[in-house]
Amino acid sequence: MTTLTRRRVLETAAVATTALSVPFVRGARAAGSLSVAFWDHWVPGANEPLRKLCQDWADKEKVAISIDFVTSNGDKDLLTLAAEAQAKSGHDIMEVQTWYAAAHEPDWEPVDDIVDALIKEHGDVLAGTEYVGKPNGHWVAVPTGVRTTSLPSCGRIDMLKEYAGLDVTKMYPAGMPADKELSDKWTWDYFLTVAEKCHKAGHPFGLAISQCSDAVNWVGSVFAAYGAQLVDAQGNITVKSDATKQVLEWFKKLVPLMPETIFAWDNAGNNKALVSGQSAFIMNPPSAWAVAKRDAPKVAEQLWTFPSPKGPKGRFDPTNFGFWGIWKFSKNIPAAKSLLTHLSTRQSVQTLVEGSLGYDIPPFAKLHDFKTWAEEGPPKGTIYNYPPRNDVTPNLSGFPAPVNVGSQIYAQATMCKMVAKCTQEGKSVDAAIDYAASELEGFMRS
Repeated sequence: MTTLTRRRVLETAAVATTALSVPFVRGARAAGSLSVAFWDHWVPGANEPLRKLCQDWADKEKVAISIDFVTSNGDKDLLTLAAEAQAKSGHDIMEVQTWYAAAHEPDWEPVDDIVDALIKEHGDVLAGTEYVGKPNGHWVAVPTGVRTTSLPSCGRIDMLKEYAGLDVTKMYPAGMPADKELSDKWTWDYFLTVAEKCHKAGHPFGLAISQCSDAVNWVGSVFAAYGAQLVDAQGNITVKSDATKQVLEWFKKLVPLMPETIFAWDNAGNNKALVSGQSAFIMNPPSAWAVAKRDAPKVAEQLWTFPSPKGPKGRFDPTNFGFWGIWKFSKNIPAAKSLLTHLSTRQSVQTLVEGSLGYDIPPFAKLHDFKTWAEEGPPKGTIYNYPPRNDVTPNLSGFPAPVNVGSQIYAQATMCKMVAKCTQEGKSVDAAIDYAASELEGFMRS
């Protein structure tokens, strides 16, 4: 057996594609082993394309690869992440979501070489990706479309047209630019009008305002659209503002138009409301449509995904971000970097998008032109407007606060609690804001 020396790695280093130049191992003498842990995908069958891409790379590079898919049910993925970080032992590569890349910054191998090359090839990353993936000026993990998901509008074509006179397929058609007149009218104020009409028709909008992540995501996007920041990028508490008062007054108008149970919903609540035919509108990735396609095809045929409404500060889609991190304790960092480069080529990304039926959103600007989103159905083109395009800004609740504070705003569902204070607990808007200011001061000290 030939020893893998630093000299040998450098001699055999090459590029993963003609465009991406990062070191990687090649050939029998550069073999070794690699262990990876990916998220167990919610879309049936989506794991297999990823497994095949990894195995094809391993066969070519003569690397013995071990692949585990770890479920997020019961937070098993987070428990695995924490256990390996503490033990400094486990997989070489771990897939993580959103805040956990920055949370484990000291434990990750820097990957500026990979990501800088990817940005040069694939264009800028989605807004928010750098916020949680590049703390302190260095990329700690490689952005991936796997587990990068948006929660835009998903509405019933028939109900919105019949009850509110809103043709969402005309407003945001598949394969074509948005209708400017209609999309300009699609604001959070107009949203209240549409919600009221659907409520009166017996099909209220289904949007959780609880402590589940779906609730935190969409509520945060409304705050962003009104320019209501709880904490600014410098760490100053900025919740006491006219913008915050304005957005809370808006929620006071919306809440009576939705089911009373929304304050206790989990992440399945909106899906159930839509698939059962009860709700005319939710905000969710295409997983709700995919379930309807399987279990309630007549409902699926009437679903259309399109961007969030616009507020005074713009149009913001709630977004989660996925990353692949390499542990510093990995015994085969060159191979790990090689694999992640291979998985990030345009061809590989397209394979993963197709395998997830369009659920995964590539985090790079030039990779949103795949045909999958235009061709999936029924109805054909139903998820064409799922990836953020044009005037849509991806938003992460908690941004732009320093990451250690933003993560607490998100985890504690501070914005949702503010809404509950002034709509369910009888508190004034000012009292809800005072409550949040007190909580934020605590976050600063922790």
